[in-house]
Amino acid sequence: MMPGSAPPAAGSGMFVPTQTAGTVLCCMCGVSMQPNPANMCARCLRARVDITEGVPRNAAVVYCPDCFSYLQPPRSWLRAGPESPELLQILLRRLKHPLARLRVSLSGAEFVFSEPHSKRLRLKLHLRREVLNGIVLEQTHPVEFVVHDRLCDSCARAQANPDQWVAVVQLRQHVPHRRTFLYLEQLLIKHGQAALAIRVASAPGGLDFFFGSRSHAARLVDFLGTVAPIQTNTAKQLVSHDTKSFIYNYKYTFSVEICPICREDLIALSPKASRDLGGLGPLVLCTKVTNAIALLDPLTLRVHHLEEKKYRVYNFKAALTSKQLVQYMVLDIEPESPEITIDGSRYQLAYAQVARMSDFGKNDTVFTVRTHLGHRLNPGDLALGYDLYGANMNDDDMDKALLRQNLPEVILVKKSYEKRRRTRRWKLKRLPVEEDLGNKAKGEEDRREDEYKKFLDDLELDPDLRLAINLYKNEDYRSEMASTVGDDLPTVPIEELIEDLTLGDDEEEEEEDGADAGMVE
Repeated sequence: MMPGSAPPAAGSGMFVPTQTAGTVLCCMCGVSMQPNPANMCARCLRARVDITEGVPRNAAVVYCPDCFSYLQPPRSWLRAGPESPELLQILLRRLKHPLARLRVSLSGAEFVFSEPHSKRLRLKLHLRREVLNGIVLEQTHPVEFVVHDRLCDSCARAQANPDQWVAVVQLRQHVPHRRTFLYLEQLLIKHGQAALAIRVASAPGGLDFFFGSRSHAARLVDFLGTVAPIQTNTAKQLVSHDTKSFIYNYKYTFSVEICPICREDLIALSPKASRDLGGLGPLVLCTKVTNAIALLDPLTLRVHHLEEKKYRVYNFKAALTSKQLVQYMVLDIEPESPEITIDGSRYQLAYAQVARMSDFGKNDTVFTVRTHLGHRLNPGDLALGYDLYGANMNDDDMDKALLRQNLPEVILVKKSYEKRRRTRRWKLKRLPVEEDLGNKAKGEEDRREDEYKKFLDDLELDPDLRLAINLYKNEDYRSEMASTVGDDLPTVPIEELIEDLTLGDDEEEEEEDGADAGMVE
């Protein structure tokens, strides 16, 4: 065949030699193999060349059992869960310098199971290195880390003296109830914002959060600014200083005041505020409080969202709060307009005839009012509302509104249910709050217990209120023991509940199972 000519076809009858890969014999064991620069097979190469030589097989890591963080030398502490990517990154950093010195590259790493109480963390590394004239060899290498328990600086100060705090967040709201703090407590638990607090103490009008670091307190303040309209002031006090090294130690105080407007409050807007808000009101209901206040005109279904900075311009107060709600009986309901959805909530204008429950058997006073609850109320239902007809209010804006316009005698707020369940299939977690029993007023404990029960009732009635918090399954709930009066009584769907599992419970169950297995054997 001439050079450069095409090879003969398969069916041309010409002899075509088969092309085979060249092989050589291993210089050590004589096995046929593909040629390589070392002239050794893979088995002989691994037996005579160890790329893991010099790579440590044992190391140590420092762990703080109080805050679940690991020491990152020289002084940083990083939080990481068991067998998490964060923990894997912390452990691999301890091996970074030995691998770089030996010119060994890391192609992969994974955890190897170890007993939780063994104080050992095991890794399997996949190492790669170039050996003998360009041959790349890959090999696995086990590394065992011994976990040494040691408290970090902030936890050590807290253990020695809980009052050795560095920063405190003083959360306050000047209202006659604690409904806002009950809701904020659930938000803090869900997002873990209070987990780094040394302690949480109850105070008149709010809560105090003590931290061992200023950054932890600042993070809590930033979170509160995203879920509530707040006003913040900061201050610091010099504790000690070193004139030679110019090190100053301060105690920081963050004073956080929450806007005194709460959900379901009735507000009378001043003429200037009503005009600036596009003719809203003058009577409006607060329907939602996040980092802005949602104001609803129950007579026109207009909604306006007022931010905290804009609120400070008018600085209005609540004319009537939820503690002044009166129960009414709905005698008749007549829809005025079709049902509409505003900001995810449904409303319908309607005319309703209502009578106060306290007037039954005394007089025949009936009120015909306009309400935004036409889609929820039916004749015979109970409703909670504000009694403007017989209320004694000390509010200048309300007096001006009554003189300026013909306002309704009743503002209905929500549907009410006469009977409640004695037990619930769900429960809430609580923060470990320290109470000052010496300064607690008489009857304060009963009043707080009543407010907590009303908060649980609100969660059952309002699905929007449950979206931002976690509800857990109540293991003590028994359906046959629960009170099930009223078919229309709202309930929390079981799909919204979360299993309340703790590591301690799992360990106890495993120990019991192991003991039972040993007895069987």
